[in-house]
Amino acid sequence: EKPYQCDVCDKSFTQNCNLIIHRQIHTGEKPYQCDVCGKSFTQNENLKRHRQIHTGEKPYQCDVCDKSFTYNSNLTNHRRIHTGEKPYQYDVCGKSFAQSCNLKIHRQIHTGKKPYQCDVCDKSFTQNENLKRHRRIHTGEKLYQCDVCDKSFSQNENLKRHRRIHTGEKLYQCDVCNKSFIQHIHLKVHRRIHMGERLYSCNICCKSFTDSNSIILHLRMHTREKPYRCEVGV
Repeated sequence: EKPYQCDVCDKSFTQNCNLIIHRQIHTGEKPYQCDVCGKSFTQNENLKRHRQIHTGEKPYQCDVCDKSFTYNSNLTNHRRIHTGEKPYQYDVCGKSFAQSCNLKIHRQIHTGKKPYQCDVCDKSFTQNENLKRHRRIHTGEKLYQCDVCDKSFSQNENLKRHRRIHTGEKLYQCDVCNKSFIQHIHLKVHRRIHMGERLYSCNICCKSFTDSNSIILHLRMHTREKPYRCEVGV
């Protein structure tokens, strides 16, 4: 039995205190305010959880890897990494996800919806995070810096690729000759040697090449261009 009913949306509750809390959704009342950042909440319990962001308190710990979290809901989501549980399934393609937010993002692939639009070039994105990364192209902001040579990048993924130059790590291996490469694009170009694929053709002598750099060098034979000058013999 739920004798306490909201007069706005007709939702019912077993206790009057829950109805009082619920009414704040309609009134917009948020009586509990954080004394650090001023953010307000409808419930005191939510304010208590929020304060842990400022204190750095993480009371919820994973019993597998000991990683800690501010909220229990974050721990629940994290545990699925270990269990492999994916409770959120899309009914169109059957693909499953560990978190509901990832399911929402995936749905946009099918709908074609891209709600996040760049105000400079009007390019649109399915995720706000992708829009933030894209904006750095326009602002020139480079947040990610190499700790070896101080070169900076707008995206963390580009920094990761760059670091392999210093470490010598070559993740991408050719399955024909076992030659390895730092970047996947270099492996793709290399594979054309085995496939005999030559995408770049000289419009003067019709000779073909597997990569753009080779045709640039070749064209200088026709143009007689010599861009590299010795500073000693000048």
